[in-house]
Amino acid sequence: MGATSGPAQPIFFYDLGSPSCYLVAEQILSELPIVPEWEPVLARAVGPAHELERVELERRAAELGLQRLRWPARWPPDSDTAMLAATYAKRVGRAVAFSLAAFRQAFAGGRDLDDEDTVLIAAAACEMHPTAVLKGIGLRSVAQALQSAARRALDGGVRTLPAIQIGAEVFEGEQGVAQAASALAMLGDATISADRANANR
Repeated sequence: MGATSGPAQPIFFYDLGSPSCYLVAEQILSELPIVPEWEPVLARAVGPAHELERVELERRAAELGLQRLRWPARWPPDSDTAMLAATYAKRVGRAVAFSLAAFRQAFAGGRDLDDEDTVLIAAAACEMHPTAVLKGIGLRSVAQALQSAARRALDGGVRTLPAIQIGAEVFEGEQGVAQAASALAMLGDATISADRANANR
């Protein structure tokens, strides 16, 4: 009797310089029934970020119970250094913790993501050693991994960020969280039905 595989693990594609990605990041762990893989990818490598107007972003942050949005002085932000750090953080198993800390530094703290101190503060929040982080940012293999993430996103059908991929389906924008949660629930129900059918054979 063969076992039925469960729903595929979702992949969350995000850029730390995107406030819309920040709003999704703050929801995704609690709203999805399966912990997603966090994949940092530069928005410009896949297409324009799916951004709302500032007033709408601020309204949504308030609705979600988040701290009032504070905007970095430099806008739009240069997230390249922070994204290399996020890619390195993923390599050492700290992608979620680092990325949430960096998002909050940028959009709850109003700090510039291209400031090395901002990156190191976020790293310290998840116990990443500053020397290791600075070395990791400069590794060619980390830069190549960030480029590979863009190819992975494009190959999966991602054309804007934020995006959540589940198998062959891609859910984009903030509304993608609810859509992905619904899709995973349906996949879970289908898996349960298939398991019951197999058990009754």
